[in-house]
Amino acid sequence: MRTKDPFEELLHRYRGLLFTLCSHFKHRGLETDDLIQEATIALWRNRERLYPLGTVQQAALVWKMARNAAIDALRHIENTEAMPESYDETAEDRTLVQELHEEIDRLEEPDRTIVNMQLEGYSYEEIGQALGLTEKNVSVRLVRAKERLRKQLLKECN
Repeated sequence: MRTKDPFEELLHRYRGLLFTLCSHFKHRGLETDDLIQEATIALWRNRERLYPLGTVQQAALVWKMARNAAIDALRHIENTEAMPESYDETAEDRTLVQELHEEIDRLEEPDRTIVNMQLEGYSYEEIGQALGLTEKNVSVRLVRAKERLRKQLLKECN
């Protein structure tokens, strides 16, 4: 029986996290697969830093590296390609889920990371450990962030 490569195991473990994160950015100029590829390259370059970490710290660092890789890729696109003037951000085909992710992206840190990690299924304890916060602080920040998101989405509907 062949043992998996540690990097393959890492990618398998965080494939959902990478897909979710990269799909949040796809409407901004690149396809999800392209962003996942950029994130994978960043993880490969930093793999030796990731292997010895515990699960929570590893997940937080994978999230941060993938997010930064996606932002860097998008910066490169924004610097080389101008957005067409006819682009309509409020086009009919935009779904409520896409709008929600856009609002999440507008949250300040660490609230944005807390909401995204919670959507990925991390517990308050895991989020708190990754960000250096107490479970109670994570809970309070999450409630406040959800309220801001709700108000903003309702304002856009009116």
